[in-house]
Amino acid sequence: MNNKNKNLFEKLKEYHFQFKHLTVIFLVLFSFQLIVSLIDKSSMKSFFESTQSWYQKDSAERLANLSATTFELLLETINRKKDIDKDETNRIEKAFDIIFSQEILQHNIEELCILIKKGDKIYAIDDGKTLFKVLYLDSTLNDNRSQMHLQAISLYKNLHDFLYSNEQIKSIITKRNTFNTFVPLVLRGEYIGAVYMKNTPDFSFISNKIISNYNETSILYLSLISLGLLSMYFISSYTVKERDETQKLLFIEHEINLKKQINYQKEMIFTKRIYHTHHKAEKIMGFIKSDLSVLSPENMNEIKYRVSKYANFISRIIYDMKWFEPPVQTIRNSIFRTDLNEVIRFIINQIFMRSSKKSGTFSISFEEGENLPMLKINEFVIWEIIEPLFQNSIDHSGVENLIITVKTKYFKDENIIKIFIEDNGNGISPYLLQKNDQGTKIIFVENISTKDSSIQNVGYGCYIAYEMCKKCGWEIDAINKSTVGCEFIISIRV
Repeated sequence: MNNKNKNLFEKLKEYHFQFKHLTVIFLVLFSFQLIVSLIDKSSMKSFFESTQSWYQKDSAERLANLSATTFELLLETINRKKDIDKDETNRIEKAFDIIFSQEILQHNIEELCILIKKGDKIYAIDDGKTLFKVLYLDSTLNDNRSQMHLQAISLYKNLHDFLYSNEQIKSIITKRNTFNTFVPLVLRGEYIGAVYMKNTPDFSFISNKIISNYNETSILYLSLISLGLLSMYFISSYTVKERDETQKLLFIEHEINLKKQINYQKEMIFTKRIYHTHHKAEKIMGFIKSDLSVLSPENMNEIKYRVSKYANFISRIIYDMKWFEPPVQTIRNSIFRTDLNEVIRFIINQIFMRSSKKSGTFSISFEEGENLPMLKINEFVIWEIIEPLFQNSIDHSGVENLIITVKTKYFKDENIIKIFIEDNGNGISPYLLQKNDQGTKIIFVENISTKDSSIQNVGYGCYIAYEMCKKCGWEIDAINKSTVGCEFIISIRV
């Protein structure tokens, strides 16, 4: 770099700049800048005129569209199948009147009404009472108010077919840049008429003021820019160039490292998820083999049901191995109709109570809630949530005669289903029930476990349950009971 600077300075020394040279350079730059300024002024004036014309149309259409949207939103909130009392009628009519009056109060708006075609006649409505009667009471219309909007009616006759078929905003410009804007009014997907707004926006004072200020400051800027070009070019060009090149390299390196870190984290989570689920697959495959070995005509339907469930769960495990982040539609979807009680009952009877190896002796009782709504959640995702919580109680209870109690209950007033999983063990360490900086209880944090820290891939069961609950839109909490044991509570908003 030093050699390059020396070469540059040596080249500059070959040219002996004197005051007359700088004067000529300054005059040339000033002349060019003056010419550019005049051209820029002319183009700016033309730009302002064309922009003003476009902005006038855009402003008029936006304002009319906003009024139409306001009417549509208000109309959508009214239930036509429900009887509307007098107070509610007055409130709705007043809301319509406010919309009409507030728009007319604006400086450039001259006329606002709603045009509705009944038979062969077109009527103009500019008050809330008439609008409510026409739309919700199917009352007849009169021509008294329509006489005040003859121009709007005349224009609407020619535009009715276009608005009805295309449902697009249409503006017609008349004298003095007056915009007659028609916005289709659509109620519950049905075209019922159009909102008409007559608007004469005027923004010429803005362009005139800008051009005036431009003339006042252009001469000052000409001299400053000309002198600044000479100094800024030599001072900043080389330093900024080096800085930009250095920053570019730094950003590229940072981006590469960040991508590596993200991919590494995803791979680690993916690997742990596979490790945590493969032993489940092995256990399920053992159940399938056991069922097939005792298959007979008498128990064929029962074994067919169990093997089908087992096989689908194996498929889900294999599917999870394909994705860092499974698509949301494979977890939550309107096509799923899962019976929560049936899923929990199957996990208890056909998974845990069939296990040949138990950590001590345990029993699981299930109190099924009544009238539970069907869940739009993949039932095998629910397996991934419930199974680790059962296993956590079995592994960490610290008692020989462990009793796990599972309850489901539907709170109809709150439209919430709750799952309670409790045991009579030693409970959860108070440290694990504290919250970290993100507000998450430590028991649900990855790699947190009371097992021997030398054992790999521990502290992942509760983390999986917590993460899967978030993907389902559920809430999960863990507490210690006032007597003995702990309790996991899952809240499901139906």
